Amino acid sequence: MTELKHLLTSAYKDEMIVFLTSHPEHFDEAVALAVADDQPYSWRAAWLLFDCMEESDPRITRYIPKMIRALPDRADGHQRELLKILLRMELRETEESRLFDVCLSLWEAIHKSPSVRLTAFKFILKMAKKYPELANELAGLTQEWFLDTLAPGVRKSISRMVAASRLPGR
Repeated sequence: MTELKHLLTSAYKDEMIVFLTSHPEHFDEAVALAVADDQPYSWRAAWLLFDCMEESDPRITRYIPKMIRALPDRADGHQRELLKILLRMELRETEESRLFDVCLSLWEAIHKSPSVRLTAFKFILKMAKKYPELANELAGLTQEWFLDTLAPGVRKSISRMVAASRLPGR
């Protein structure tokens, strides 16, 4: 077991952040773990990376395609953490397109965790702002059918996000 893996299962998050910040040589291992399906380490590595990365972190760029490909096959919490990382990255147009498709699938999967669906919706909304031709999709994606399984607070968050975006929607 590597030092990083040991910390991921035995330390508090603050300790993990200090470790990864002071030992940048372990950053690539953390990213590789985050993309992998080596539980319980992988989702924890993704959870840690979010707090240790910079906006559009160049150390993560080469892993973006792998993260996008891995998303559909990961558990809900792991998906959420990978999505949070990807939301902070500058993506190429092809990566945006692939991630948009994955996020649509996650949003439409009403059995998924509300936090995963909300995070996927944030990316959908981000793309609708960037590509206004996608804005028309929001009205269909915010119908009651998609919102019924969400807690009232999550529904309210989505309504506020759509209203604040000034794009068509509910």
